[in-house]
Amino acid sequence: MLRQTIANTSRALRSTARAGAQRQLARPQFIQSPIAAAARTVAPRARWYSAEAEKKEAETKNGEEKAAEETEETKLKKQLEAKEAEVRDWKDKYLRSVADFRNLQDRTAREMKAARDFAIQKFAKDLVDSVDNFDRALTMVPEEKLKSEEKSAHLQDLVNLFEGLKMTENILLETLKKHGLERFDPHGLPFNPNEHEATFMTPMQDKEHNTVFHTQQKGFKLNGRILRPAKVGVVKNK
Repeated sequence: MLRQTIANTSRALRSTARAGAQRQLARPQFIQSPIAAAARTVAPRARWYSAEAEKKEAETKNGEEKAAEETEETKLKKQLEAKEAEVRDWKDKYLRSVADFRNLQDRTAREMKAARDFAIQKFAKDLVDSVDNFDRALTMVPEEKLKSEEKSAHLQDLVNLFEGLKMTENILLETLKKHGLERFDPHGLPFNPNEHEATFMTPMQDKEHNTVFHTQQKGFKLNGRILRPAKVGVVKNK
């Protein structure tokens, strides 16, 4: 009886062991193989390489975006610099144009003034001869006859004629002066080659060197410009 029980128990244990072995063979995925262990060991490293690649890719993408932004910014800066240079160029042209226009205005005003001032220059040159004739006529009357105490009719007529000519000459000179034409006599003044024409020179010990001592013909100025120089005699002591 006891032997029978032990035999049954042994058979049951063997059946259980075979069943367990069969189940183990039916599920081979749970077998710890070297390849599977190596795969589980390499998997985290593969995931690390994948993360590093993604990081590099992201950095590369960011770098490209940043480079694109910098390129766009550089392009805008260049465009701005070009516009600023263009503005400076147009400003310079504007200032030059304004300066040229003002110079033109000033030059035109000077030319118009000169045209007004010297429009009668040719007429004045012809007129000074008539003024010279008045001067010559007045100098032909001796001064002693004008100051004579004799009251003869002949002398009185001469004095009246002289005074009439002198008055006419004064009125004519005042009229010419209003239009810019003036007569000048450099007698006693230093010789000025810009205003005087020396017809002769002579030494004179009682007068300073280079002094006008004789006026042969009086000069005329038209608005400050010499119309005709005075013809004079000059002292030359050196």
